[in-house]
Parts: sequence; structure tokens; C-alpha cells
Amino acid sequence: MTLPAAAPDDRAAAPAAPAGTPQPLVVLSGVNKHYGDLHVLRDIDLTVHKGEVVVLLGPSGSGKSTLCRTVNRLETIDGGTITIDGVPLPEEGRALARLRSEVGMVFQSFNLFAHKTALENVVLAQVKVRKRSKEEAHAKARALLERVGLAAHAGKYPAQLSGGQQQRVAIARALAMEPKLMLFDEPTSALDPETVSEVLDVIRALAADGMTMIVVTHEMGFARSAADRVVFMADGVLVEESAPEDFFTAPSSERARDFLAKVLHH
Repeated sequence: MTLPAAAPDDRAAAPAAPAGTPQPLVVLSGVNKHYGDLHVLRDIDLTVHKGEVVVLLGPSGSGKSTLCRTVNRLETIDGGTITIDGVPLPEEGRALARLRSEVGMVFQSFNLFAHKTALENVVLAQVKVRKRSKEEAHAKARALLERVGLAAHAGKYPAQLSGGQQQRVAIARALAMEPKLMLFDEPTSALDPETVSEVLDVIRALAADGMTMIVVTHEMGFARSAADRVVFMADGVLVEESAPEDFFTAPSSERARDFLAKVLHH
């Protein structure tokens, strides 16, 4: 349908943001969350820009994973607002399902279907949710398994794969949906030490490709090398945020200094 030309006295369209201006993708404003009497998120204000890698750090129980899970409404909030690409987070129904297809999530546990091969795990949602043909879905799945270094393991079942391999399949499965945002909730915490690096290398490669990511992790080396911004949380509060080098060399809060003293020297 052809739209009529604007009348001469119509209000001019808002000017586009200059090239290179950071564009917000996720905006949390005044977000609060309770579990009964426990106040786990306290007035969280956080903006994540397109193409940015934000790493959430902090002690266990600080609210990092809860914050991450509110972004695709795996956890509901009690107050405040969350928008993704300018759209308020839907509460339920098809709009929420559509949002979740655009926000990939990788958990501590791999959540693969045990009775399906690696290839089938990456194919399934493409066909069921994205309505791609099986041929297209298989081609994309094979390309993504190659991207995460698992092309030779496409026909294996999760039980035949190491933890690191399973997590890389889970990443490929999330990427198959072509998300605008990836959430990682401690993606290496369930892995053996020797397989941690293979997963972190995949996440680093995604960062280099410009994927917008929120990563909850205890891997300080990864945070320092891959993050654009470190957000430090404690007791449900966003205590400070800064560039990684600034955070690791000169944290501004006593709470962050105590945290780094413990995790970097043990």
C-alpha cells in the first residue's frame, strides 16, 4: 500500500541518531524483585546498547542471575520497567513467545533434549518456532555446529558429548533463532575446568562479531578480556559499573575491592 505524501505543515520526523551513537537495546528502569520478604533486586537502572557485552559480577546471592532472567521474563518483576528495542516486556502469550525467540539464553545446565542428536537439538526450534523448512533448518544447524567447533559431532546424543560440547550445542541452538540479544547465566559453572575455555572462546568470538550480550560469570579473566562494561552487584544493588580495566585496577567501591581481593587471590 502506498502511503500519501506528508502535508507541508506536518511535523518533521525526528532526526536519526548520528552514526556511531550507541543505540539502547535493553533498558531496565527502577526494577525491583522480591522472593517473599527477600528483596533480591533493588531499584535497578541499567542500559545495554546494541553490540555491547555487559558482564555481571558479584558474590553469590547478589541478584545477578535473577536480573539476567528478568530480561526475557523467566523471572517476573514487582516494580519498574524493562524494554527491549524500545518495546515493553510482554507479560504473556504470543508476544512473550515472540520476544523469547529474539532473546537467546544459555543456562548453567545445558537443557538439551537427551533423545535428540546435537543436530536435531539445533534444528527443532527453527522448525517449530521460526517455521523454517527442514532443509533450511538443517543447513543452518550444520553451519552453526561448525561455527562452534562441533561439525564432526552433529550425529551424537548429549550423553555422548562432554559438558563443554553440550554447552556449545546449546549456544548453537540459541544462535539458530537469530536473536538480537544473548543472555548467558553462568555458562561455565557446571563444566570441568579443562572444558571452560572452549565455551568462553565461543562467547568471545560472538563478542567479536558484535552480538549484544549480558553475561553472568565468575570467570574474571573472561570478564576482563571480553566485556565492554563490567557491572558489579551486591545484595540486590547495582553497586558500580565501569570499563573492565578500570574495575579490575581501581574499583570505586569498598564492596568491589573486598570482592576482588577474595576472588583474585585465592
